[in-house]
Amino acid sequence: MEKKKDPIPHIWTIKYTLLNAAYFVAFCTIHAYAAVFLLANGFSNTEVGILLAAANIVSALFQPLIAGLIDKPGFLTNKRFILISVGIIFGGSVILMLCPGKKLLIFAVYALIYMIQFAYQPVMTALCFEYRKAGYNIFYGLARGLGSASFAFTSMFIGRIVENIGVSVLLWVNVFAMLVSALIMLTFNKNERSGGEEKEEKASGTAHNSIFAFARTYPAFFVFLIGTVCFFFAHNMINDFMIQIIRGLGGNETELGYANFLQAILELPVMALIGIVLKKIPAEKLLVFSGAAFLVKTLILVGAKSLPHMYISQSFQLFAYAVFIPAGAYYVSKTMEELDQVKGQAYITSAITIGGVFSNLISGVILDHSGIKTMLISGSAVCALGVVIGFFAMFSLPHHVRHDI
Repeated sequence: MEKKKDPIPHIWTIKYTLLNAAYFVAFCTIHAYAAVFLLANGFSNTEVGILLAAANIVSALFQPLIAGLIDKPGFLTNKRFILISVGIIFGGSVILMLCPGKKLLIFAVYALIYMIQFAYQPVMTALCFEYRKAGYNIFYGLARGLGSASFAFTSMFIGRIVENIGVSVLLWVNVFAMLVSALIMLTFNKNERSGGEEKEEKASGTAHNSIFAFARTYPAFFVFLIGTVCFFFAHNMINDFMIQIIRGLGGNETELGYANFLQAILELPVMALIGIVLKKIPAEKLLVFSGAAFLVKTLILVGAKSLPHMYISQSFQLFAYAVFIPAGAYYVSKTMEELDQVKGQAYITSAITIGGVFSNLISGVILDHSGIKTMLISGSAVCALGVVIGFFAMFSLPHHVRHDI
């Protein structure tokens, strides 16, 4: 396919970077500060865990279904689903602004926006590779890394603002980020094609829409997803209850912001350079390496005595999440048939989400009844199991090879 001539050099990378930046600003306020927002609205740790688990369960079931619809010819495209998601989060944030103190309503609406934002994350990744395939120049690693940087800077400032103003500021940030997302998304147009033609062009290969057909076709990937659940059990445990961990070490919301800033800003160089790294080290090896880094990150917190230990733990984000996310995206792009690409990205996010489900269901209860250290030991044990499963999957099971590359 002939490459498109961008009127401004790297314009598509700039647009995709801005889309990622807006997404991860809201991801910070919705996900990283979920416990802060909900605790301030009268929820207990156990109730926070139940709410986030409910949202994650629905999200994990929802993502592959949506991916299957997007992969098929029809109305629903990557772009349209993102716009629908943005509209739901915008509307939900406005409802939460207008109805403070109504606990049941907060439960339902917050669970919805938490779930929807997870649901459209893999679709954003698929959008990038869809446009790259069509000849549009998008530097995925750099754009994704700068998205993490936006999360980092939001975290650095939002903690102190929440301390001074209150949790309502989180909702205002959500509204602003969704407006920006919608405006940028509307600029994603393949001018010479209609939506239906876009889908017709990418409809090559065989689709594996049932979970059983998908598992048979991609055995290494599918088993690795079990390991991914374990990695993100520990990862989500730390993120969702970080404010309690930090308070146990003598900090508060300001230190929460600093900790989130550190782990997110460290993602930028790795994600920006991941394309170079992948030329030297296969994606499957990087995925296993990232799992081991998740384990080290959690183990450091088990023995943490002060806030510097928390910051050392967060610095392992450099080798854990920062490697896992782009390596997973490139692995799917390299190994899966075109009609399975969105599903592949969605299954990764679903595995991450399921890890969050188990973490939310178990971690809040452990924290309420046995304390922080017991919770972190549990997370370390589960993550260690994930490393063993991931190693077996990637080095002992067959990998699918695409026939068109």
